[in-house]
Amino acid sequence: MVSSHIDTIGKQRTPHAAATSKSMEILSGLVVIASKTANAQLDAFSLRLADALMAFSEQSTDSRQANLCFTGAGMLRKNMYAYYHLASGYIESMLRSEIQSLLQLDQTEQDEKPEKLHAELELVPYEEMDRKVRLGHAARPYTAKHADALDALNMRLGSLLGRSEFQLSQNPFRPDVFLAALNQAWAEFNPDADSHPLILPLLEPAVFLDMAPILQAVNEALVSHGILPALGDTYRIRKSTNYVAEKKREEQIAEGLRRMLTGEAGSAAGGYGDGAGFGGGSGEGGNYAGGVRAGEVGMVGAGGAEGVQANLQSQLLQVTAVSNQLMGFLAGMQKSMLDRQLAGLASSDSATTAVLTNIKQQAPAGALSRVDENTIDLLTNVFDLVFRDKNIAGEMKSLIGFLQVPVLKAALIDKDFFFKQEHPARQLVETLTQSSLEWDQASGQDAPLYQKMKHIVERVQQDFDKQMSIFSEVLGELQNFIQQEEKAAVTKLQEPIDQALQSEKLGQATKAAKNEVSMRIGTGEVVAFVETFLENKWVPVLTLAYTLQEEKPTAVQNAVSTMDDLIWSVKPKITAQQRKELLAKLPSILSRLNKWLNMVKWEEGERERFFSELAETHASIVRAPLPITPEKQLELAVEVAKQAAERRQEKLANLKPEPEPDDFDEQIKRLERGVWLSFTDSHGGAMKAKLSWVSPMKSMFIFTTHRKEQTFQLTDSALAQRLREGSAQPVSLDRLVDRALDQVFAAGANDPDIEAKSAA
Repeated sequence: MVSSHIDTIGKQRTPHAAATSKSMEILSGLVVIASKTANAQLDAFSLRLADALMAFSEQSTDSRQANLCFTGAGMLRKNMYAYYHLASGYIESMLRSEIQSLLQLDQTEQDEKPEKLHAELELVPYEEMDRKVRLGHAARPYTAKHADALDALNMRLGSLLGRSEFQLSQNPFRPDVFLAALNQAWAEFNPDADSHPLILPLLEPAVFLDMAPILQAVNEALVSHGILPALGDTYRIRKSTNYVAEKKREEQIAEGLRRMLTGEAGSAAGGYGDGAGFGGGSGEGGNYAGGVRAGEVGMVGAGGAEGVQANLQSQLLQVTAVSNQLMGFLAGMQKSMLDRQLAGLASSDSATTAVLTNIKQQAPAGALSRVDENTIDLLTNVFDLVFRDKNIAGEMKSLIGFLQVPVLKAALIDKDFFFKQEHPARQLVETLTQSSLEWDQASGQDAPLYQKMKHIVERVQQDFDKQMSIFSEVLGELQNFIQQEEKAAVTKLQEPIDQALQSEKLGQATKAAKNEVSMRIGTGEVVAFVETFLENKWVPVLTLAYTLQEEKPTAVQNAVSTMDDLIWSVKPKITAQQRKELLAKLPSILSRLNKWLNMVKWEEGERERFFSELAETHASIVRAPLPITPEKQLELAVEVAKQAAERRQEKLANLKPEPEPDDFDEQIKRLERGVWLSFTDSHGGAMKAKLSWVSPMKSMFIFTTHRKEQTFQLTDSALAQRLREGSAQPVSLDRLVDRALDQVFAAGANDPDIEAKSAA
């Protein structure tokens, strides 16, 4: 976005503000949230990792590696709880270590001389450097996949810590931290050091944790603390496919904007300056003299040092007189609009008329500089976006429109309004605009939200002179009101949320169960009737086990081992020892099978037929003639493997490929709580609904209409299909100022007048 780039060429802030006790408390809470969200996936991850190890052992041509993977898979399946304990511990400890490093980071360390940094690099052991390189390489696909969520998190963490620049490498919740934790947990779990390097390459997207719910939970926790709640870019429906071109465009807009608002023509690399000529950039009054005629003062300086000192004082006196005249005129207009509003004389359209354009015509002669006129033009485009938006009710447009004059004064005093997202006046306008969708016209102007917004607008009109603090105060008041409303809404949503969580839990359990079964029958080694049994009857058993694992941690392990023992029991036994082992294990296998089948209440008729066929199979295995020679045993083993391969090829040929995720599936993953969507039905009816809750795995979405008690749920696939069909479309009111600037400079490409202004 434009502002994010402009921020990088903006005024230098204190690079690393000391972390307050509040920020430390928030960061500590984020560790708990991220750990809890990651831990919820560890059981399913362990099974996927065991399957990946087993698959690698079957494919590897290195017998040593194959044996290591086979042994590791068996260890993991038999000791899942032990690995869970280690992995969860390392995730939390590494996150806390990253937080500690983040808090200890000091500007003096970043300013150290290159020679010292080079010397320190030489002290890093090669093994450690190699480990970081391998982790960074393994993390690339996850960093790219979750770029939006990570960017949003970087911005929020930077805002929390008062840092103007915050890199991904500083982010404690980046993917490589979780990769390192799981890798380290494996190194402690498996005592065979030769197996340790095998794990990291296996942590591919199909195996690794899903980072989406983890990053979502951390982002939402920061939003709940009021930290950059309006980062709408994280759910932009159209994601840029040309990052380089977009960044270049942003740089061009930033440079054109800087020229329009300074009257200078320096390079963007020179930055927005240190605030000279912009009321110090502090926003707390300042001397407006610099803000009105910054360009003229800059041109005086361009003539060289000689003569500047002689003329500077008289220049500033003239500028001060003119600026005071303009501000006096605007103060009178502001009071007049407030009086009309309080007296009820203002019509619904009075605030949405061309107030800002009229100022250029009605202002005292000579009161407006070129910079002032450019500021008015830019701000006119901002408010025009509000007035033209069909999603905003007329009454709300009128309320927001009453802020035109106060916001203009704020932008004239401090040009950071256009350069920094966190400017309080800018945040107020954007928050009011986004909140306007919350108002239900049917509830009328007596609704609490309308009354709160009306109170805030009136207070700004009445109290704002030159102190930006009034915008910060009312912004905080509005954000607190919104947060309280959201908390109340979530309380009312508790029942549908509980239902959705249960539904998601069941859906994830079923998905994991099907995956476990498909991994085994996909080898082609399972006899047909057992394969059918596993697909139709053991998937429900595994699903139940997954839903019970919180209360009974060993349930999944027991159900999976029972399945594996059943599959083993129906494979040919070509030695006397194998048959002896089968007879010894059969009672336990049958007992566990019946125990689980009782829990899923399988009908007696089908059940009896299955166990009858199973008994016949076991009997035929035990009674079959034993091969006399090793050569005959090998021949039989090769025949069994050949039949398995043929069955595997047949299954693959008949297998329907899973549909590849498209852009709409990816858009679903970027949706954040608070976004509004417009839904249409087959009869042309339309309604707007707010995304009020997103499940941890982003598979269930709860929407509420303006009337909070009206809710409905959509699954991820159903919502993606609605977006695909166009019957659901996002209602975007975010990035108000950025969108206005985009339009101004897009038009400027074909408008000589705008081009001239930016080059002035």
